[in-house]
Amino acid sequence: MNIHSDRVMVFSGSSNPRLAAAMCKELGLELGRVKISRFKSGEIYVHYEESIRNCDVFLVQSFSAPINEHFVELLVMIDAAKRASARTINLVLPYYGYARQERKSAPREPISAKMIADVLTTAGANRVVTIDLHSPAIQGFFNIPVDHLTALDLICDELRKLDVPNPIVVSPDAGRAKVAEKLAGADYLDLPFAIMIKRRPAHNESVITHVIGEVENCTPIVIEDLIDTGSTIVNVVEGLKEKGARDVIVCASHPVFSGEALKLLDHPAIHRVMVTDSIALPEVLPPNIQVLSVAPLLADAVRIIHEGGSISVLFKSGGIT
Repeated sequence: MNIHSDRVMVFSGSSNPRLAAAMCKELGLELGRVKISRFKSGEIYVHYEESIRNCDVFLVQSFSAPINEHFVELLVMIDAAKRASARTINLVLPYYGYARQERKSAPREPISAKMIADVLTTAGANRVVTIDLHSPAIQGFFNIPVDHLTALDLICDELRKLDVPNPIVVSPDAGRAKVAEKLAGADYLDLPFAIMIKRRPAHNESVITHVIGEVENCTPIVIEDLIDTGSTIVNVVEGLKEKGARDVIVCASHPVFSGEALKLLDHPAIHRVMVTDSIALPEVLPPNIQVLSVAPLLADAVRIIHEGGSISVLFKSGGIT
């Protein structure tokens, strides 16, 4: 359904213009014209090339690599929109970076996810729309409305189309257990559920210590919020294979894919990697990578925010917690 209003405008930062364009197509809107450039010194320049006075402005930006560049770019976009008399400034952040730093696990560490929330709010944001936060508690870091969407329904619908032999939903660690349990529940796939226990000796490293649940001769469906370097996923897959599991299906909302991730994920025991386009991906991907678009989901959220209503109608179980 199209939005029939000249007071709703969608602009894209440099992180994922294809997703922003797809959202606009769903909404029946033209993507807003904005000039984003760099001075020789590296400083960021933003100029909205059409009037946004008294408009509800939606700025689409994922905190993908180079994350700090995209973050500062968004801040400059917010400031420019505020000074151009936008009525509201709504941030569509498909992937919220720094979310893994949402608590202190050692003395003298930052809580960077809270710092990001504070800076966005101080800059002038009125609302945030995001997908599958690493920790739902991050919503509480904001003193403005946060619409926390989930790609779980999208992933579930795609999994139902597959002829998966003897499937079982697997949480790769205790942190994803609640989401994995939801995917395995009656509202979604109605499948058995297993959980893996791992420890992290360092950042981007993990060691699988236990598998709770029977995975022998089953096809594991591993659900994650994001895939970064891919090394954790490979450890999970190899741990499941050691327990007699079949080739694995990996599902994740955010394809961060740092370093050699794509090469690692082209693994003989990984049957399929299902991700969304919350982060822009290369045109050429390994054949086992499947990309689902969150553009319709985000477009529906924009429409509901503009027209009024409940975001929870977008999800089978009333949303994510």
